Amino acid sequence: MAILPILETPDARLRQISKPVEVFDDALKTLIADMYETMYDAPGIGLAAIQVGVPQRILVIDLQEPDPEDEEGKRILRTPRTFINPVFSDPSEEMNAYSEGCLSVPEQFADVIRPAEITVDWQDEDGNPHRERMTGLMATCIQHEMDHLEGILFIDHLSKLKRDMVLKKLSKMRRAG
Repeated sequence: MAILPILETPDARLRQISKPVEVFDDALKTLIADMYETMYDAPGIGLAAIQVGVPQRILVIDLQEPDPEDEEGKRILRTPRTFINPVFSDPSEEMNAYSEGCLSVPEQFADVIRPAEITVDWQDEDGNPHRERMTGLMATCIQHEMDHLEGILFIDHLSKLKRDMVLKKLSKMRRAG
């Protein structure tokens, strides 16, 4: 496994539309393992393949919830989930606002409004089909990551003024080193 470099805005590759995965082989499984290692190292809770320069419709997500049985609150439960060729449908009319961040827009956060629930169809790393109704943080996270597959960043959901403010803060942070 390897930690891969994460593309950051304004890298034009982040604006590519990702292609469907057609071959489910060992190379795909290696890429997915590398994506998890990269995401955990960053650290983050989701990563799209395009964020590591691979324009394929692959997402890895792990919300990494605290273990409710850990009285000191230090142990984290990892529940990695891989989504290949995801498609969503039936968004709820109810919307949620969540302060989103992105590994490709480091250390910047802004409220984004998205459907509170969404149905997702996808394939696993063996090509098996799945369908699930997503809610809460998982619904927000998968919509955020699926945006990457279409060349969309979370800042694209913001007003021009807010987007410019986020980009200005990011530029200032980069100059400061």
